[in-house]
Amino acid sequence: MHATIFTELRFWLLIVFSAVVPTWIYVALLRKRAISRATVLLFGFVLVLISGLDVYLLQSLANAAGSSPSLQDDKIFRSEVSLALYLFPVMFGGIGINIMSHILVSHLLDAEARFKRGSPEE
Repeated sequence: MHATIFTELRFWLLIVFSAVVPTWIYVALLRKRAISRATVLLFGFVLVLISGLDVYLLQSLANAAGSSPSLQDDKIFRSEVSLALYLFPVMFGGIGINIMSHILVSHLLDAEARFKRGSPEE
């Protein structure tokens, strides 16, 4: 057992999945001039998965903070500050679901337009 949870792999995974990967996804989406629906949908799914993983890691670290001898762990992961840390997964999950619903709505609008073009006028 570590003296502090800040040296554990779970903490560093939380940092990577809360800051590095989403930043990479946003930069990739913003830099492309053209991107397929499948790729955008994949990025949306990844953001939702990151959201779930972040919640799991935050809960795991909060439990570990209670048994670690360091008081700094308790100040961050077992106090009101931890509520602020949950804003990252909420934001990523919301954005991911928004991206996925955008793809679904645009697909349905295109399918409706194709149907109208293929059917006789009423």
